[in-house]
Amino acid sequence: MKPKRPRPKLDQENMAFWTGGAEGRLNIVHCGDCGQYTHPPRVLCRHCQSENIAPKAAPGTGVIDTFTINYQPWAKDLEVPYVIARVALDGIPGVYLTTNIVNCAVEDVALGDRVRVLFEEQDGIHYPLFERVA
Repeated sequence: MKPKRPRPKLDQENMAFWTGGAEGRLNIVHCGDCGQYTHPPRVLCRHCQSENIAPKAAPGTGVIDTFTINYQPWAKDLEVPYVIARVALDGIPGVYLTTNIVNCAVEDVALGDRVRVLFEEQDGIHYPLFERVA
């Protein structure tokens, strides 16, 4: 049994990000005026302050930019060790996701590893996790 992940409070800004995984989509806010992406989600573009923003599906692939291996069981039933990583998303400069790397041994994870998104659903929230790509 997997422990419950902290549940985000859904709102107008972040709903598409946390629920997009139901359709296999990693939604990142995109500005229709300047073409830049904003994450975490906001109601205004962080680059030009435009309100002309909407969620757009990202490719869902990227590179491990940095990571750490956690050995502390912070929650009941939490299996350790596990990897906490920052992933630089392909095609979206300046956008990084802090996530877990799953489906491999922690000692196999390395800087620069190519990864792809997969989603873990809990109570209607689709948490974006990543796995290494061979």
